[in-house]
Amino acid sequence: MKKPIFEGVGTALLTPFKNDSIDYATMARLIDRQISAGVGAVVVGGTTGEAATLTDKERRELYSWAREYTEGKIPLILGTGSPSTKAAVEYTRYASELGADGALVVTPYYNKGTREGIVRHYEAIAEGADIPLILYNVPTRTGVELDPELVERLCEIPTVRAIKEASGVAEKYTALSTLTDRIDLYAGSDAMIYLTLSLGGSGVISVVSNLYPEDTVKLCKLYFTGEREKALKAQHSMARLIDSLFLETNPAPVKYAAWRAGLCSPEMRLPMWLPTERCRAKIDRAVAEYEKLRAGL
Repeated sequence: MKKPIFEGVGTALLTPFKNDSIDYATMARLIDRQISAGVGAVVVGGTTGEAATLTDKERRELYSWAREYTEGKIPLILGTGSPSTKAAVEYTRYASELGADGALVVTPYYNKGTREGIVRHYEAIAEGADIPLILYNVPTRTGVELDPELVERLCEIPTVRAIKEASGVAEKYTALSTLTDRIDLYAGSDAMIYLTLSLGGSGVISVVSNLYPEDTVKLCKLYFTGEREKALKAQHSMARLIDSLFLETNPAPVKYAAWRAGLCSPEMRLPMWLPTERCRAKIDRAVAEYEKLRAGL
């Protein structure tokens, strides 16, 4: 098995906006904060980064800026998925030309390709770019399921190196663990970090690490260094916080929490919007409770 694209935490980074434009100054501060915390990689242009709301020009400019800013500092993974195979091929080729360390490629949503169509979708992407590919399975958002049998077939594509599993179904992680000699398994849900690592996974592509990168890194390090009970305790301590970040559609809750923490503006692109008042109150309580808990970890 080749060395993982990254080990531990890869933060699915928020995209900060200011007056409906990408706020690159804040983006730089967010990345610096992740680097200081010791994360294994940053993921730019993914679901949490509101990539689906970016224009083609914005997306390419973001890729280019991120590659230039992170060069020599931290591995960079770019979200290059699209419901259009042609667009996904072009975005992934561009990421490869920029020298990104990997491409996170979500299954083609809305179109909901057939099984054979999905295989050919990923084959076309691989043929068009020489870059490690991370499959991204998130059926609640895409309506498409990458089951273990289909993933095993996709493993035959040489540049398919990993999968971000975000189904949240424990049995699915267990089934995929039989393939970890062929591809890296990353948790796509922060609630599944400990489980994923215990099944031979390489880490997590994390939302909560936008807020607490050091703590998420610590959880993974505790596991990797054999302090499993402490790692499990850390996972349990984050449970209510993690739940609060998915009370409404990601990234609205985490962007609200990041704003409350002084990290970025709460501005989002429609159809995303700030969480409801009730949801905001729950997020505030969860953050306050976690702040007390983490002091004892």
